[in-house]
Amino acid sequence: MQETPDQPVGLRERKKRLRRAALVDAAHALVRERGLDGVTVEAVCARVGVSTRTFFNYFASKDDAVLGIVPIELSEATTATFTAGGPSGRLVDDLLPLIAECLEGPLMTPERVAAVLEIVHDEPRLVAHQMAWMESQLEGMRALLAARARATRTGVEPDLVITVAMAVFRAAYLRWERDGAAGSLPDAVGPALEDLRALLRE
Repeated sequence: MQETPDQPVGLRERKKRLRRAALVDAAHALVRERGLDGVTVEAVCARVGVSTRTFFNYFASKDDAVLGIVPIELSEATTATFTAGGPSGRLVDDLLPLIAECLEGPLMTPERVAAVLEIVHDEPRLVAHQMAWMESQLEGMRALLAARARATRTGVEPDLVITVAMAVFRAAYLRWERDGAAGSLPDAVGPALEDLRALLRE
């Protein structure tokens, strides 16, 4: 599978994305061949031709590589603007830069997402690992919302905001996938939010 960058990136970053993708693909291939318990980090590294030290620069564990888990990191500027109550002052609109920046990171292609779903079906213990990672990301989002509420002296139920953000995130991904994974994934966020607004107007 070829890596499909969601936006133009520098050579260094592109090399990192290609190596990360190669590790994910190797982990998927080996799990299909040997089962999850039959695969080691060393085996994944041997398949790609890298050291274990290099592997741990990309993933915290074998399970992370199989699931394609990469920490979601927002820039200090983005989080500072959001928690201060900007950039627009309207909470839903201000979620857009956060979601778009999350989608600018290393991308799991539709083929890799399908592979993960297949493996998780055969190796259900991965579900707990995936859920734990998702909860850690949600905790970060709750912290951002709490900081914004303190700064603006207003607040909406955090889990409702998170549900909306996740719905927009998923809708943007599905729109991008439906369009053949062409163009920039972050560019699909705005239209996804407009679809949500149209639904709420019904």
